[in-house]
Amino acid sequence: MDSKALPPVPDADCIRIVLIGDIVGKPGLRIVCESIPWLRQRLHAKIVIANAENAADGTGLRVKEFHRLRQAGVDAITLGDHIYRKKEIEEVLSADEPIVKPANFPKNAVGKTWCVVSGDSGYRVAVISLLGRVFMRPVDCPFAAADRVLDEIPADVVIRVVDFHAEATSDKQAMGHYLNGRVSAVLGTHTHVTTADEQILSKGTGFQCDVGMTGPYASILGREVAPVLAATINFEPAPFDVACDDVRQAMTWFDVDPATGTCKAIGRFQLTISQLQAWQREQQDLRRNL
Repeated sequence: MDSKALPPVPDADCIRIVLIGDIVGKPGLRIVCESIPWLRQRLHAKIVIANAENAADGTGLRVKEFHRLRQAGVDAITLGDHIYRKKEIEEVLSADEPIVKPANFPKNAVGKTWCVVSGDSGYRVAVISLLGRVFMRPVDCPFAAADRVLDEIPADVVIRVVDFHAEATSDKQAMGHYLNGRVSAVLGTHTHVTTADEQILSKGTGFQCDVGMTGPYASILGREVAPVLAATINFEPAPFDVACDDVRQAMTWFDVDPATGTCKAIGRFQLTISQLQAWQREQQDLRRNL
């Protein structure tokens, strides 16, 4: 569906889950933290999951950003190949918190391979992270890791969401079909570019190659344009600072039958900072007029 059109209200027998794409730096963190009330009211989200591996200045995640996201109302957090860029996050990864490492990382790597959250919905949702291998760092087989994790999750937790953090669309499509009918959704992250291929596969699994980026779109993958171009064209070394302008939140919503875990509807949406601020002003006006 049109990524600018609000989706219909979910059917009464479904719950809506939202996965927010890669959060980049302070601009991305800000819009996510401020958007949760909008997500609950306008998008009818019951469970909100966010990929936050670039939330700390564009690379990694710190403890303070984790707590900001949780306090704002994010139910679960996934990461990716930049998971350990900020060593302090190991403190959170080791604790009983709704945050997961890629399940195909080494066994002794810090973090859980899956978690279960319920939010305010009352329905239990398993959240899994996997890392792709095509054009990515060497890791264990994500397909074998998926099998192992699915065997570990209690059978009565039928809603299962996979964030597949991978580079190649072929890698992501292969995982989608491999898990078709075994999980509620396989949604890709990592490339920072939203793909227009959201669909429900033949056995009821929602799928999309990449949810996209949450952060400044007047950029190159969230970074200031000039230094990236200088480094690319002239090999000129420069820090790739996070950009500031045209902040948007990319997300994918999907409706799930809580009895079976089957995906019934799926779509993508981009929320701009100006849209969010307009809604916030409307809410303030409503409160003043009460």
